[in-house]
Amino acid sequence: MTSRLNRQQKEAVQQFLAITGTSDRGAVAALKASDWNMELAFDLFYSSSTSGQQLRAMGRAAAPRVDPKQLEQLFLRYKDPHSELILVDGVSKMCEDLEVEPQDIVMLILSWHFKAATMCEYSKDEFVQGMQRVGVSSMSELKARLPVLRSEINDDHKFREIYNFSFDWAKEKGQKSLSFETAIGMWQLLFTARPWRFVDHWCEYLQVKHNKAISRDTWQQLLEFTKITDPSLSSYDEEGAWPYLVDEFVSHLREAGVVPSKPDAA
Repeated sequence: MTSRLNRQQKEAVQQFLAITGTSDRGAVAALKASDWNMELAFDLFYSSSTSGQQLRAMGRAAAPRVDPKQLEQLFLRYKDPHSELILVDGVSKMCEDLEVEPQDIVMLILSWHFKAATMCEYSKDEFVQGMQRVGVSSMSELKARLPVLRSEINDDHKFREIYNFSFDWAKEKGQKSLSFETAIGMWQLLFTARPWRFVDHWCEYLQVKHNKAISRDTWQQLLEFTKITDPSLSSYDEEGAWPYLVDEFVSHLREAGVVPSKPDAA
């Protein structure tokens, strides 16, 4: 499929494969349809259009078949002896077998694929169906797949999904908000993998001025705030529908001289 492509096109195909996990055929089709514009190819691939659905179907058709019975046996290796769940010890053993730290961003990405309801916990269905979605039937196959999973954080669409998923995944059961300490840890994890210039300032500001649980609205709106690429934040609109915390944070940055003060209105 890729033998007739030039070097630049082959590199584009490999990059597209790494992020989407689709087949060679699906990657080439998406890139050709987008005149080899990577951004347009991603938009097409993830779109709800007929073309987007067909491209994603190519990837699913090429995915290896995974035997759920084999995965059920693998689940037993990690599940807690006193429950039908993989708990903290089991997740730690998974990390050992994968040779990653529990706090590695790839474990969050994996949990997103598993559609896990709770941090450091996998039900049998979450584990088996998640491994099927990833397309692997053993830990050695999953380990080999980790670079592809890790690269998904670089895709804007997937990062948004992972970021929003992490709020429910990380909060305590039965709680509507995310504990302050957990939110700080999650922001540092997410924005180290996907750098945001103000993450340290944000966390330090909250530790001094807020130190309370984080609402879903604040969590989601912060992601929108991080999309302001102007380092001076001159395009920030105080009249916009930003949470109070974000408004106060911008004022703090200006008062501290981290970003320029807003010019007085003429």
